[in-house]
Amino acid sequence: MTELDKQLRVLEKADVVAFGGVGFAGQILPETEAYHAVAERLTDELRPKLDKLLRKGTPEGKVYAASLLAKLDPAAGREAWTRLSDDSGKVDTFTGCVKARTTLAEYASSHRN
Repeated sequence: MTELDKQLRVLEKADVVAFGGVGFAGQILPETEAYHAVAERLTDELRPKLDKLLRKGTPEGKVYAASLLAKLDPAAGREAWTRLSDDSGKVDTFTGCVKARTTLAEYASSHRN
């Protein structure tokens, strides 16, 4: 298994969405590290793996997939967010020190543009 595949596996099983440091210490979570590692290596060849992540990931994993697809191909990202806007799965998010829970539909609806 390649390092990239390991990072995608972390995202597939993610249980929180955080794009930066969390908590008072600004801890970088494994999911955040994995997201940034994959984002640095985005290529068209990675697209099938991102599509798989979008289909098979946890709700949080699907958020990461849609975000990465949007970076790779903005039209594909919009399509991914649209697909997720009907999903009622629960998503835990972390922004700084604030942990929150929303539905995938609500999260996706705020990111479709």
